[in-house]
Amino acid sequence: MRSWLAFVASTLLFTAGCSEAQNKTAGSQPSVGRETAIATRGLDPALMAEVRKRADALPRLQAVLVARHGETLAEYRLRGPALDQPVNIKSASKSVLSALVGIAIGRDLLDGPEQKIAPLLRADIPQGADPRIEQIEIGHLLSMQAGLGRTSGPNYGAWVASPNWVRYALSRPFAAEPGGEMLYSTGSSHLLSAILTRTSGRSTHALAQEWLAEPLGIDLPTWPRDPQGIYFGGNDMLMSPRALLRFGELYRQDGVWQGRRILPEGWVAQSWRPRTTSPWSGNPYGYGWFSQRSGGHDVHFAWGYGGQMLFIVPALDLTVVMISDPSPHPRAESHVPALAQLLATGIIPAAERGGTRPTA
Repeated sequence: MRSWLAFVASTLLFTAGCSEAQNKTAGSQPSVGRETAIATRGLDPALMAEVRKRADALPRLQAVLVARHGETLAEYRLRGPALDQPVNIKSASKSVLSALVGIAIGRDLLDGPEQKIAPLLRADIPQGADPRIEQIEIGHLLSMQAGLGRTSGPNYGAWVASPNWVRYALSRPFAAEPGGEMLYSTGSSHLLSAILTRTSGRSTHALAQEWLAEPLGIDLPTWPRDPQGIYFGGNDMLMSPRALLRFGELYRQDGVWQGRRILPEGWVAQSWRPRTTSPWSGNPYGYGWFSQRSGGHDVHFAWGYGGQMLFIVPALDLTVVMISDPSPHPRAESHVPALAQLLATGIIPAAERGGTRPTA
């Protein structure tokens, strides 16, 4: 397995709500729906007791929730907000935004991932723009392959201080060809929020409320907006740990919740299919989701800055949420790798071994 040093370097480079991936087995590519499901049920109580002890020892970790086969089997509120209290999920918001784009496509508000964005955002494209801007597709924004210069990392502050976030993101000089290398940029996600707003005539929050919050039975408060009133795309969404777990369960069940299809058929597989690779960690990235091998299994995950994690392990019918304090901390560089280890060497083995009763 590759050293965690590459991963740690990536976390130090990202700031102000950006997220990156974790490590993976060298040369491996997570698949979608190819692993044989593990037949065990439940979680091994002894192993989960050790997970609880290890989680308690991580000072930034606030909550761990584990569901298997659709049943919540572990809820550890270690410190911080209550499990029903909405918290800032940072860049895990990108996975939620991807769901909204998929639903918009399913409802024919958008044509599909191949639809060009220029006609949808024409009013904010600068005069004399690089002609390559006409080649950018919705799918490129979802997979961070727009080619436009990044608004994340060292460029984040200037972007959010600008008077028009959409125009600023579209005016960035090209750093790669559309559809080429991964350029992680929250500006690309924000363009998706603008597209949803302009094509539907409704705010991104209103769409999220109708399309996700209401059918899932979760609370989804308003979150920050840009100077033009467009809800921040890809950062600062507010969801409680329990709500985030329910969102993860929606994906684990291929977009179906309590017998009702919420996401278009096939959207989960499209979202998890690797389309590019993180230049920092080497992890595959799809439509708002990272993937890796963990504990011998394919894992698809959303990651928000500071350790807001949503892991899905399809072969184990396992969904895991970890919520952390995102504020600066002297041991920040070791926190997210510790969360990955907790999953790989604690929770996954507990599911592999199984159990006969829920853990306390």
